[in-house]
Amino acid sequence: MIMNEKIKASEVELKGVNGEDLGIVSLKEALRMAKQLKVDLVCTSLSSSPPPCELVDYKKAKEAITKEKQQKLKKEKGPKVKEIRLSASIEVHDYETKLRQAEKILRSGDQVEFIVRLQKGNEAARASELLKRMAGDLKNCGRQDKGIRVSGKQAAMSMVPLEI
Repeated sequence: MIMNEKIKASEVELKGVNGEDLGIVSLKEALRMAKQLKVDLVCTSLSSSPPPCELVDYKKAKEAITKEKQQKLKKEKGPKVKEIRLSASIEVHDYETKLRQAEKILRSGDQVEFIVRLQKGNEAARASELLKRMAGDLKNCGRQDKGIRVSGKQAAMSMVPLEI
């Protein structure tokens, strides 16, 4: 990307800060306007004569491009699966804390896997009820991916964010 004094053309086709067309202007005039507006003169293409240039706040433009790349990369990678462990005999305050954690994860675009450890054989029903309650409380930011799976010493449930 060629900027400011590194542009060698004597005249440039200039676009303003808000994208308005300012016509063909001498390089000196374009640089003066850039300094006056406290922005950079950026050459967008060298293939035409006079080269098209824009008055751009380079730092903001670079930040926007970087942010765009990060969003694209995150979409390509897909959502992460984060695990939250519970016990079948959970206290009210602990339940609310886990609920807030799960809501935060789902709103960020990641999946949540709830795992309830079973100490006794008769806790399976209580664990299923707990997971159903959790799914009901989180229906505003996520949906249940698969059913509740009870196997051996644990019960599990997956939730995905609503955006997916």
